[in-house]
Amino acid sequence: MKAAIRLTYGPPETLSIREVEKPVPSDNEILVRVHASTVNRTDVAVLTGKPYIMRFFTGLSKPTLPSTGTDFAGIVEAVGNNVQTFKPGDRVCGFDDQGLGSHAQYLALPATKAIITIPENITFEQAAASMEAAHYAINFLNKLEIKAGQNVLVNGGTGAIGSAMIQMLKNKGATVTATCRTEHLEQVRALGAQKVIDYTREDFTQENQQYEYVFDAVGKSTFGKCKHLLKPCGIYISSELGPGWQNPFLALYTPLTGGKKVLFPLPTNIKASLAHIREMWEQGAFLPMIDKRFPLENIAEAFTYVASGQKVGNVVLTMD
Repeated sequence: MKAAIRLTYGPPETLSIREVEKPVPSDNEILVRVHASTVNRTDVAVLTGKPYIMRFFTGLSKPTLPSTGTDFAGIVEAVGNNVQTFKPGDRVCGFDDQGLGSHAQYLALPATKAIITIPENITFEQAAASMEAAHYAINFLNKLEIKAGQNVLVNGGTGAIGSAMIQMLKNKGATVTATCRTEHLEQVRALGAQKVIDYTREDFTQENQQYEYVFDAVGKSTFGKCKHLLKPCGIYISSELGPGWQNPFLALYTPLTGGKKVLFPLPTNIKASLAHIREMWEQGAFLPMIDKRFPLENIAEAFTYVASGQKVGNVVLTMD
């Protein structure tokens, strides 16, 4: 089988496509023929080992897994003797933000991992693209009490996280304002944003309106710039650590001062997130935004594109 392999941390050029032995599932594992995966911001961190805190989970001096890839969608080809939750032929997808080695044509992994079956109306590409960003969006929103009619601003409406978040906020009845580039205004409105700000023509931080919540889904602003946008007890959340890793510190400090504050929620309980994603699929409440598709052979190009920060939604990697 073919797999993307790298033995050291480094740039996309460290990846190469190699022929490796097809895995054999143990008694507690399933073997999946992978049809689609994504290249996402978590994958970039796993590839480069940056920020360095990532290495505590993926290997200090070198990667624990030779293959990159944190998510997958495919078909179960075989199951171990002790596996009862899945059977050959099941359409499945899964995610692990510490890495699965899923940028490969086949993947063997424990059946106890965060894995769900894929409904027939969802494609493999849509399933794979629903994993990472929606998990993070869910972990933003489940730390808050989102109520119908609340005003919410999402910076980065065409990002993978932002586009998922808009749909989830719409489902909760919030009034959403989102930012994006000129060419994506209608696309973001279609996701559920009532107001869209073209950030190439207007600085959203100069808005006069105030919000219960400001979500920086691309991590390109700061609490200081957005504080005046918040209502007296409003909350700011960013998907990134912020300049000088300020957001975790502010999340500890601002609740002590009263009034406006920062939350820095850690994404946990992947199994619960995936179960929620499946519910939203069934309700027709969520579909991921997909930007580009790359074959496995062009994985270095896909990583370079994602690392550029210019992607819109998700970048899909196809194995066939």
